[in-house]
This record gives sequence, structure tokens and C-alpha cells, in this order.
Amino acid sequence: MKTAGKLSYWQKRHIEHVKNHLAKAVMDFGMISDGDNVLAAVSGGKDSLVMLDALSAFRQFKKVSFHLESIHITVEDVPYKANHNLLHQLTENMEIPLHFVTIKAGIENRGKKAPCFVCSWHRRKALFEFADEHDFQRLALGHHRDDAVETLLLNMAYHGHISSLPGKLSMFDGKLDIIRPLLLLTDKDTQEYADIRQFPRLLNECPFADHTKRNTARKLLEALSEIHPKAAGNIFNAMQQIDEEYLPKKQKK
Repeated sequence: MKTAGKLSYWQKRHIEHVKNHLAKAVMDFGMISDGDNVLAAVSGGKDSLVMLDALSAFRQFKKVSFHLESIHITVEDVPYKANHNLLHQLTENMEIPLHFVTIKAGIENRGKKAPCFVCSWHRRKALFEFADEHDFQRLALGHHRDDAVETLLLNMAYHGHISSLPGKLSMFDGKLDIIRPLLLLTDKDTQEYADIRQFPRLLNECPFADHTKRNTARKLLEALSEIHPKAAGNIFNAMQQIDEEYLPKKQKK
């Protein structure tokens, strides 16, 4: 992993861009408060590693005092594999404790349910249980702005309602908050950061990754960006600037 001293001027600028936008997201959305215990979910993919590295740097700003640990969920019956030794080495360098939890998702017995839905449900359940058992108030996930826009498009197209990925979501009567520190950053931002820092790639990518509805939404977003380069950013901003007066609305009886 590259250190700051070996980076070019432009690489250093991008590193600061990512760290500053993570800090802005944390503060703007009220994701972390003084004294919080934060558990960061680390899949081994670029987004979660970028999130963890930038959160580690954010602690040094001393704007908010919080405790940070990380967790990696291994799903035995899904051929998606990260290098545990490298993950341990990375988190050790960041001075962040790392926990490994192994589960089974029952992919073979999923029936008509999509494999990604089943796997995600079981991983999320394991994260919630670990956070509850070890007194974490915040669970940090590595979703970025493009993920939020894709989710909005999917929910509108498939479910007929406007909803997406909030920066902070309270669950279990306020015992745990899901937070998304990368929400103001794009996929391109995290990819460039990961390349600069030379983060390791997953040993085995998930074979189901390209067969999801999210992949279809990603292609739609790419098409919209060809029409207007700022389409993704504008759609994201639109979620916070809704003019209900100019939307179809039934009269209450």
C-alpha cells in the first residue's frame, strides 16, 4: 500500500478530496457522535477499504471522538473470497481491530429468490447480531453516491416509490444506526483512491455480480450520463430538493 510520501501532487489531491468528502458526509448527515462505537463492514472490495482508510484518517481530525473497529463476513457457500491475511495487514496498519465471522447463506435452497438478496440478507443479519452483542451504536457500510442513485432508479421502476440509501438510518428502536460515509463520493472517486493506495483485489469475485437488477440500473445511469455529464449528481441532489407542489398528488377524501 502506497504511503503519502511516495505520491504525486495530483494523487495527494485526490486522497484529500476523498477524505474531505467523507468528513463532510459524516458531519452533514450527523453520522457519528462523540463516544460512539463504530463498526465498519469490510467486504474486501474497493469501496469498503476506501471507507475504512478514510474513516481512520477522519479520527485524526479530532472533530468527533469515536472508537472504530471492522468486521469481515465470510459466506461459506458463495465463491466470493477476500485475502484474509492482507485484510488483517491493512487494518493493522490503520490500527483498527478486525473481526472475522463465518456464516452460511443457504444459497442452494433459496428457491426463486435472487442469490444476491439471500446472501445480503444473511450477511446483514450477521452484522446486526455482532453489533448488538459487542455494543456498537453505528454500523458503517461502503455505499457511495452512484449506489444511492441506482437504488432510487430501481425502487421507482420496480416498486413505484421514491426511496434510496439514506446517509443515516436508525434501526431497532434507535439501538443501532446504519451510516454511509461514502455517500458524497462516486464510484470513480473510490476506484481512483483504491488504485493510488494499491489496495488488493478480491481473490474471487462473486459469480452473481453481473446478473442483478442493479447492473441494469448502472447501465441506465451510464446512458443518462451520456445525455448529460452531471446526470448522476443532479439525480442525487434531486432527492433533497423535492417540489411536491409540482408532482401528481391525489386529494385526501
